[in-house]
Amino acid sequence: MNKSVLVPTASAALAGLLASPAVFASGFALPEVSAAGLGVSNAIVANPEEPGAFPYNPAAMGFHGRSSLAVGGILIAPEFSVRTASGRHDSEGASWIAAPMIQGALVLDERWRLGLSVNAPFGLETRWAFGTFPTLTQIPPAIPGLDHPTQSKLEVIATSPSVTYRVSDALSLAAGIDYYYAREATLDTHIIRLSGDGDAWGWNLSALFRHGPWSFGAAYRSEASVDVDGTLRVLAPIPGRPASEKASVDLDLPSRLQLGVRYAFSPDLAVELDWSRTGWSSFDRLIVKSSNGTEIKNDTNEWDDTNAYRLGLTYHLLPKTQLRAGYTYDETGQGDAYFSGRVPDNDRHLFSLGVGQELAQGWSVDAGYMYVRFKDRRFRGDRPYVPGGEVNGTSALDGDYEGAAHLIGVELRKTF
Repeated sequence: MNKSVLVPTASAALAGLLASPAVFASGFALPEVSAAGLGVSNAIVANPEEPGAFPYNPAAMGFHGRSSLAVGGILIAPEFSVRTASGRHDSEGASWIAAPMIQGALVLDERWRLGLSVNAPFGLETRWAFGTFPTLTQIPPAIPGLDHPTQSKLEVIATSPSVTYRVSDALSLAAGIDYYYAREATLDTHIIRLSGDGDAWGWNLSALFRHGPWSFGAAYRSEASVDVDGTLRVLAPIPGRPASEKASVDLDLPSRLQLGVRYAFSPDLAVELDWSRTGWSSFDRLIVKSSNGTEIKNDTNEWDDTNAYRLGLTYHLLPKTQLRAGYTYDETGQGDAYFSGRVPDNDRHLFSLGVGQELAQGWSVDAGYMYVRFKDRRFRGDRPYVPGGEVNGTSALDGDYEGAAHLIGVELRKTF
């Protein structure tokens, strides 16, 4: 087994990992970055009332006269299955995946605010038992199982400081930077493992305008390219191959635009409609390089930009108790040409419920629940699998895929 076969196969497998969507939104994005946002299915970018809008739209801080600090987290339980030629298989990924939610807002004076959010906007984890895709375990001359996906894991943490300026009683503007740290990017097949980490910088702009019962919000986050440096390890002896070698790849994170309009029917009842656009078309190629800069593999993804349509409802049941509900229809950017079986993506429906409760002495708690239901996907690849070549989009991944997820988020906030 020489390098011309092993390394392209490994890099194609890495492309399969990074091109694999998470269970939460199209692609491998996780837009749920506050418990309040989770409760309204992320339709919160135009909300000037809720501190839970800050990580979605930092300009919302301009409409709040007190500083605050919120700490919490989100738990995700993914469920995936596929029926292939070898029968029905359930994903054996982690039962629950945890992600942080931290948001601080500091009021400097009547005009200026400083903000800081920490969350996980991208991530995934899944495992398929060896033999789920039988074509990848048998075809010569490749080593059986070399291309068979077993485990995929990606964790990206974003730290976003921002500054907000209250232009007038009606308008607030904000700008900030986004620091992304890919703390873990891991790929296992039956024979090889590729793991690494890396970081990148991006920027964001946002605005919020309120006029009477109407409010309009806009938030944009730029694309960023994470330079992932890692190690390719051989899990089984291969003659003439080292046990490990260095490799790197640029992971392109997409731009994200969210626009929203909110109408308050009364002080207690409001509805918001949002539109989100994710720039997955920037994730067109994945280039793997050796430690000396030599290009090993150049894979094409050909994803499309995607839309999500969000509806959120808030209702004050009691003066200090707010009920929330939401719905989203989220499109996939992953077509059949480079379909990935690591976590099968498709259009999905998101349903959510939430509650916010004010407590004594400036304390409050937010909780939310979301159910994600993927449309079933019957995939039949147009291209045959060639050993050592591209796996995504080939007939080796033929199967009937189903998916769902449960998300639970809780945040505790102190206002002072």
